[in-house]
Amino acid sequence: MNGIIEFVPSWEKEVLGFNYGTLWFLFILLLIIMISRSLVSTIIPKFFKKLIQKSHLVKEILENSGKALGLALGCGISLSIIDDFSASSIVMPEALNSWIPSILQLLLVVTLVISGYRMIGLVNALYASFDKDGELDGTEKTLITAMESILRFIITLFGAIFIADALGFDLNTLIAGLGITGLALALAAKDTISNVFGATVVLLDRPFKVGDWVTIGAVEGEVVEIGLRTTLLRTSMDTVVTMPNANLTNTPVENWGRRRFRRWQPVFKLDINSNPEHVEDFCDGVLSLIENNEHTTKTDASFSKVSTLGPDAIDVGCNIYWDISSGKIEREARNEFLIEVMKLAKNLQLSFHDGRVRHTR
Repeated sequence: MNGIIEFVPSWEKEVLGFNYGTLWFLFILLLIIMISRSLVSTIIPKFFKKLIQKSHLVKEILENSGKALGLALGCGISLSIIDDFSASSIVMPEALNSWIPSILQLLLVVTLVISGYRMIGLVNALYASFDKDGELDGTEKTLITAMESILRFIITLFGAIFIADALGFDLNTLIAGLGITGLALALAAKDTISNVFGATVVLLDRPFKVGDWVTIGAVEGEVVEIGLRTTLLRTSMDTVVTMPNANLTNTPVENWGRRRFRRWQPVFKLDINSNPEHVEDFCDGVLSLIENNEHTTKTDASFSKVSTLGPDAIDVGCNIYWDISSGKIEREARNEFLIEVMKLAKNLQLSFHDGRVRHTR
């Protein structure tokens, strides 16, 4: 260290309490910090070329976070060099001699925290790059928001601890105080913590997603939003039910949106005086309609048979499996199917049973 400083011409001359050698040494440290900032901000984007090609925002995030990370690297290198500040050739004000290491340590921690905050923006881009369809639905957006919030909390917590250490606070006392404060906050906000935990379980296990029709306990409706504290369901009456996420961890969830097929078992009541041969033809005709329908599946398990002979009616029971994922399409398919059944009954000169007519005879 002395040899480097004494290499400077007229190194022993002083100005404002510094000798020339010390000023050059500080200038070299500043140069190291600036070079590190430039190099890291240039190198980091090269490791994420694929992400940068998909989004210009990712490039901006990487460049900005790289600058902060480069400053942190430069401060770390300078801090390690300053450990040799005991060199007799260094002359500077005593106060500044003790402040420089603390300032560099503080800058190191602050720039790392800033870099961490900026890189949180990459969570969205990384998740989208691994997503199969490339589009994020409401549930995935909520998951990303939760992940970003957790990362911000972790960075803030550890950043505050290390910044306090750089400022000279007693770290042991600070951590002990945070432990007591954290315990008090945990007891006061246990319901909120339970709700956040419930949201985490829902977002990771994904028993349902936004848009699914579900039954949770006594509540049935469409999932319209999954938040960190609550999940919102819109019922068939167009009301919105707010469900605390804590309830989702110990309540059975029936997800109608994940059905592989939709079973329907209609019963057609024919007049008791109907011709048996026509009734048999009717059963065969309905089965043919089921098997030839483009929206049905599991035809081997489908049937159309006389199930009951009552005093006034002949019950023809059917078993149908719709290969449909939309309620609207299912209603349209049922409508078309029932109209075809009506046409079939009319062609066979069969009448459907009307309890009112039979009662007045």
